[in-house]
Amino acid sequence: MGIVYEQTYRESLQNPEAFWAEAAKKVHWYNEWDRVLDDSDGHYRWFVGGCMNTCYNALDLHVHNDRGDQLALIYDSPVTDTKKKYTYKQLRDRVAKVAGILANKGVVKGDRVVIYMPMMPEALIAMLACARLGAIHSVVFGGFAAHELATRIEDAKPRMIISASCGIEISSIIEYKPILDEAIKKCTHKPTTCLIWQRPQYRANMLPWRDIDWELEEEKTRGVDPVPVLATDPLYILYTSGTTGFSKRSNPL
Repeated sequence: MGIVYEQTYRESLQNPEAFWAEAAKKVHWYNEWDRVLDDSDGHYRWFVGGCMNTCYNALDLHVHNDRGDQLALIYDSPVTDTKKKYTYKQLRDRVAKVAGILANKGVVKGDRVVIYMPMMPEALIAMLACARLGAIHSVVFGGFAAHELATRIEDAKPRMIISASCGIEISSIIEYKPILDEAIKKCTHKPTTCLIWQRPQYRANMLPWRDIDWELEEEKTRGVDPVPVLATDPLYILYTSGTTGFSKRSNPL
């Protein structure tokens, strides 16, 4: 194993364009790239001109290759004593429906969506649903207070925010929805919709002009197909700790 790794690593350094072009053959492309690497302006742009969809490659590709009944996700929460398993097909179907909710509420390719959730399957489903539409998601740590959440909302300017009613710790319940409401009040930018996953440990108060119940919407929404995007389009926004007192934004492709 060590020898194979060393050889593969050496090949990736000796001829990175050829190495990654070969690796990219395992990815589904709607249109193949024009150039493997464009470093002409000092910023690396990989697979220029190529069209693909991250959600399709993560889920649909496995379903179409007869692996739909294989396990894709195992959720095991000792805090809530909850265990769930999803096959690729089950996860694909849920993600497609949630993407349909987003699309019905006006989210399109290039829009931003902030995700403020605890570590639960729905957080991953939300990320993949955004990727399915070509929307750019930004995950905000669920432990952040209203001010920190507000700074990220103000910067990302999301069309929608996806959240849960609460987070659950060993000895306490963290009510997310009141924090979210306070954060939005602090912002000049206002999302048009908040999609809320109601957890049984705490049922949040909903604002009828803005908030929608995720579970109820998912039951009546049809799934949507993936949207092709350029390989160089941003997938998500990641905020890092800043040395000036402000978080720094990066846009991974």
